[in-house]
Amino acid sequence: MLVLALESSCDDTSVAILKDGSSVLSNIVASQDDIHSLYGGIVPELASRKHIENVIPVMETALKKANTTIEEIDAFAVTMRPGLVGSILIGLNFIKSVAYATGKPYVGVNHIEAHALSAFLSNEREAEVTPQKNFVESKELKFPFVSLVVSGGHTTLFFVKDFDDLSVLGQTRDDAAGEAFDKVAKLLGLGYPGGPIIDKLAKEGDPKAYEFKRSYIKKGNLEFSFSGLKTGVLNVVKGIEAAGRVLTDLDKKNIAASFQESAVDVLVKKALWAAEEVGVTSIVCAGGVACNSRLREKLRVATKEIGLSLFIPKPKYCSDNGAMIGLLGFELLKRGKRAGLDLNAEPS
Repeated sequence: MLVLALESSCDDTSVAILKDGSSVLSNIVASQDDIHSLYGGIVPELASRKHIENVIPVMETALKKANTTIEEIDAFAVTMRPGLVGSILIGLNFIKSVAYATGKPYVGVNHIEAHALSAFLSNEREAEVTPQKNFVESKELKFPFVSLVVSGGHTTLFFVKDFDDLSVLGQTRDDAAGEAFDKVAKLLGLGYPGGPIIDKLAKEGDPKAYEFKRSYIKKGNLEFSFSGLKTGVLNVVKGIEAAGRVLTDLDKKNIAASFQESAVDVLVKKALWAAEEVGVTSIVCAGGVACNSRLREKLRVATKEIGLSLFIPKPKYCSDNGAMIGLLGFELLKRGKRAGLDLNAEPS
């Protein structure tokens, strides 16, 4: 079965073509980072307008790369929640139109659940990499497992029993981890998106320079809160300015390293708590923040110490992408799920 999948939940327009749910024939992503970096964050109206411009060229490129045509596609999958309602509506209505015109079925997909399952697409196996790359994934990923999804808008721990059987163990009460990275980068005048910039800068800083609070809420609690950590960074910056100093490059490096260490410690600890609570032996880490090198390294060490298997998608499948939508869409279609023309966008 050939599935064409479209992801447009936020600012990236992505179309992928998958064969039988696992073979990715193409996965094209049109990024809007250059547009939104001018404003230090996503501007929803601009994101929606850019999706309108991008969706047809991105689909045509995906079809060409997969060496197929729209007539040969057997079914469609599209993100229908959660995200920016305007962005979701662009993709959802486009796929509705194409599915109606071709007479083929389509299905709506929760893109956060798709992130949780994205390690099935491919992951960096231990035998294929050097230790310096910070990837350690062993054996074959099998149900059940815990999936830590860490993205710009969501930080969620899932207990995953099957492709259509996921339950939330804990999620963020305020800022998601990715939002915290972006806001801290803005406080330090580093630019947008903040995640990759802080990851790079932190390598040159001292993670013990500042003792930022680890918000575990309480031992064993699987909820997340990063607003206090962000406030801690703000207080440090204000303190430096109040002392009559201008933030130096070294200040920024040390703050970035200390902030990152605090955020990563919380993410790793809660992933381990979740695995212990539900009694699984495998952890998946996915979403855009899963590209963070320190998070990968600390997860690798922590899981290895207690004998858990770690699975992390390749970086191209960590950020929002059509391939993960196609993977979950295929599995839902295989189970008889179909969407009608009344399917609507659900932003939350």
